[in-house]
Amino acid sequence: MKWRPGRRRGAAILAATGLAALTVFIAGCDTVGYYAQSIGGHLGVMAQAQPLTDAIATARDANDARLAQRLALAGKIRDFASRELKLPDNGSYRRYANLHRPYVVWSVFATPELSMDLHKWCFPVVGCISYRGYYAQADAESYAASLRREGLDAYVAGIPAYSTLGYFDDPLLNTFVYLPEGELARLVFHELAHQVVYVRNDTAFNESFATAVEMAGVERWLAEDASADARASYRQYDARRQQFRALLLTTRDRLFALYHAPIDDAAKRQGKAEIFADLRAQYAKLKVEWAGYTGYDRWFDQPLTNAHLAAVATYQQWVPAFTALLAQCNGDWPRFYAEVRRIGDLSPAERDAALRRLAPPATSVGTLTAGGKPAD
Repeated sequence: MKWRPGRRRGAAILAATGLAALTVFIAGCDTVGYYAQSIGGHLGVMAQAQPLTDAIATARDANDARLAQRLALAGKIRDFASRELKLPDNGSYRRYANLHRPYVVWSVFATPELSMDLHKWCFPVVGCISYRGYYAQADAESYAASLRREGLDAYVAGIPAYSTLGYFDDPLLNTFVYLPEGELARLVFHELAHQVVYVRNDTAFNESFATAVEMAGVERWLAEDASADARASYRQYDARRQQFRALLLTTRDRLFALYHAPIDDAAKRQGKAEIFADLRAQYAKLKVEWAGYTGYDRWFDQPLTNAHLAAVATYQQWVPAFTALLAQCNGDWPRFYAEVRRIGDLSPAERDAALRRLAPPATSVGTLTAGGKPAD
């Protein structure tokens, strides 16, 4: 049965509400509270959204020319996504909400003290994922503190956007609408890609696919619709991100080697502290090279942990494979999406084998936004 969007949204709300009630009987108060804040938080975001044309008019009436211009640009990017990249032509990113906060959610990532393996949480619909999101920063910080008391490394990351996988019409938000033009396009393309294909329990597959779509999409947007100034600005922005990404990759590899070395835990802890101190020193050198650009300072606001690096490690693992597949499809987006769905339907082992046949997995870490957050 093909559901209409409104019916699907209604079913999603009922399912989520019913799930929260059911967990009263099968889980503790922590689980019930988590689902309650998730449902309430998302519905609160949706309630603040207004049609893009109305939001632009409101901005103009308030003499906020900057916001009006950004919303108009976002509308063009959204139309481009469906017209040129064949991404879903629905109500997502055709409404705007000002949440009056810097992020829409705060995600908690965790690893063991001497390991780069991310802890996973399992949920209905989305399956098992490597983070736990909160609509209030204080709640995320409190949960991270509880994980630290259990001996885990925990990291709280502010997230500017997320996808509901098409169950709701996700709105544009103040948390990302002011990003540089190319970065705004990248984020919209990435989140819409999650509505095309989503495989339960396979974060690396999902994020790599969306990242491949965003990369190809942004290149096309910059070439066809962006101004020369916007192209130059994004190239500089992306070059800095690539340098920071390389620094994180080097650090992650050093930590991985340390934790697998034949030494005792005390030596590993000492080595860990030295590696993180060196990461801060190397970042300081990068900032000098960047003439004082501070775009990734927030990433260092908390004490550095394994979770910082593990949180961004899987976002590009299979990007070379998906990029190769797109080339094999001669840039035919519907054909590409059909092939991705076919691979996604395979068993995990068969899926990885199919992707390896397309291209070896990437060794670079995940896509980052200017705030040093993993992009979702």
